[in-house]
Amino acid sequence: MGKVSQIFEEARKRGRTYLLEPEAKTVCMEYGIPVTKFRIAKNTEEAVQFAEETGYPVVLKIVSPDIIHKFDVGGVILNLKSSKEVKDSYKRMLMNVKKHKPDAKIVGVLMQEMIPPSTEIIVGATKDPQFGPALMFGLGGIFVEVLKDVSFRIAPITRSDAQEMITEVKGYPILRGYRGQPPADINAIIEILLNTSRLVMDHPEIKELDLNPILVYEKGAKTVDARIILE
Repeated sequence: MGKVSQIFEEARKRGRTYLLEPEAKTVCMEYGIPVTKFRIAKNTEEAVQFAEETGYPVVLKIVSPDIIHKFDVGGVILNLKSSKEVKDSYKRMLMNVKKHKPDAKIVGVLMQEMIPPSTEIIVGATKDPQFGPALMFGLGGIFVEVLKDVSFRIAPITRSDAQEMITEVKGYPILRGYRGQPPADINAIIEILLNTSRLVMDHPEIKELDLNPILVYEKGAKTVDARIILE
């Protein structure tokens, strides 16, 4: 059994149909989908160690099978720039979570590098009962939330399909570089779409997949948040 199948099996054994964020990011990494650097910390010392090794600023996120919406319970703290801020925020986060969800099982705190802002995109997949896995691509923020500016293809997709998905969205000129903004790495986006297609085809037990946001730079891209739901 491969690493991805083991992760899925372990989640099922624990009665979960969704992956914890570090599990989802590990699955992405196994399929060549770039993610931000991350590690689970069990205490403040491990949290500071990660921050010192990775470099500031960093992000803290609570990891719990009982908490899906982390922001609602104070389970996300951004832009920490020193060891003191990491220690204080780590303790404050645990207090916030215990206050809002006293019975929640805490696996640890996800330490994550905080990467510079850039063009945001979203890549998703849902399992259509008739056609199978369908991939979705769009620009992040207002483009997907308000304008619903997205494109779809049934998996598996080809490189040509991925290119068409990107050029079809109305916000495509932004990816090419708009009003002085640097162009986004289109090849990096294509690879993410192809690897996501391969992932959902290899694992039909994936019901939903959501990579949002992915920050795309002139060279390369990184997935900030990943969510995977199983059948």
